[in-house]
Amino acid sequence: MNIPDSALPRIVIIGGGFAGIALAKQLKNQAVQTVLLDKHNYHTFQPLLYQVATGGLEAGSIAYPIRKVIQEYDDCYFRLTSVQEIDTKNRQIITEIGNLSYDYLVIATGSKTNYFGNSDIKRYSMSMKTIPQSLNIRSLILENFEQAVLTRDTAEQNSLINFVLVGAGPTGVELAGALAEMKKAILQKDYPDLDIARMQINLIQSGDRILNTMSEKASAAAEEFLESLGVTIWKNVRVTNYDGKTVTTNANMSFETATMIWTAGVEGALVAGLDGESLVARAARIRVNEFSQVRGYDDIFAVGDIASMESEDFPQGHPMMAQPALQQGKLLGQNLIKLVQKKKMQPFKYNDKGSMATIGRNKAVVDLPNYHFHGVFAWFVWMFVHLFSLIGFKNKAVVFLNWVYNYIRFDREGRLIIRPYKKKSFTTFTNDEV
Repeated sequence: MNIPDSALPRIVIIGGGFAGIALAKQLKNQAVQTVLLDKHNYHTFQPLLYQVATGGLEAGSIAYPIRKVIQEYDDCYFRLTSVQEIDTKNRQIITEIGNLSYDYLVIATGSKTNYFGNSDIKRYSMSMKTIPQSLNIRSLILENFEQAVLTRDTAEQNSLINFVLVGAGPTGVELAGALAEMKKAILQKDYPDLDIARMQINLIQSGDRILNTMSEKASAAAEEFLESLGVTIWKNVRVTNYDGKTVTTNANMSFETATMIWTAGVEGALVAGLDGESLVARAARIRVNEFSQVRGYDDIFAVGDIASMESEDFPQGHPMMAQPALQQGKLLGQNLIKLVQKKKMQPFKYNDKGSMATIGRNKAVVDLPNYHFHGVFAWFVWMFVHLFSLIGFKNKAVVFLNWVYNYIRFDREGRLIIRPYKKKSFTTFTNDEV
């Protein structure tokens, strides 16, 4: 891997997401050697992936080069690779580009889409956890409409312009709102020879309310906003299968659609090699103590979505969101310096700053610890928080200008098929491909 030898303790961080970057920033120019590994050479601002998928933003405006983040950090190195296994006995990691020893290892691999064991849904649905996946969704949406104008078959047209979103958390709700706004203001202009009024946006939730991690007031307001935009919400309905053409459910109803987007759950992106007792089977997360140390290890830590820090307030670990990841990464950076200096580490205490979701133009819901509000003011708060959280001045400026332009023109000019997406064919499916 060609990392220079150093007399300083080597801290290896696996993952350049919110937790990994926050940790690396805390280790800046400290008396340690830091090595950051990731399978991408950029950090992704995941809360805005849905805007890339719907043409509101280009991918480059929500991505930031990891090497640029650390370019002024002393004795800090980045390597582009995937980690295959952790050799805890020999204190080294095994990667595609070679092995690397560590004094302290931090796992910040984040999460991945959870299909709950359904291979058909995994094969035929679209997920949205990465920039490439968001670009695939954007291409497929636009390709479907291009194909719809070529056929006179009404049933085929309906399938191509109907969308099913499974999972009504923030991602599903925000994506549904964005698609509804495209239907309202954009698609009817781009495709005047299609009856866009027939386009359906179905949002399916297995529970009894959408945004079930937020307050009941926020859920009710979001539901009202979505219905006003023409989104059909199906609650207490569980999707059982999707074969690329038909979505089947447990409620004796089905949906004919060429596009099903799965946002119904996530699980930890585990790395092989840890003792089984340190893992949580339920969500594929790693059990850690209040100092983010992995159960059974003194030199291995985990932060962010992958970490399950169980406590009285959070019996199943902290929510798999950006804020816990940022706070855990920041504190662990401080604690690792204390550990190197043989000082007492500080236990983690989550500061819940609230949660929010946007449904569309002038429509958002915000839950603060002691206050809940929705509407135009909530929408401005949502925009300010997300704009402020982006890495890099250029990204902030580009996103802000795009939002201003899109608001004034009621347009999304990023609806480009840059990389065509080839949808998996039902007829070519074999068991070997699962």
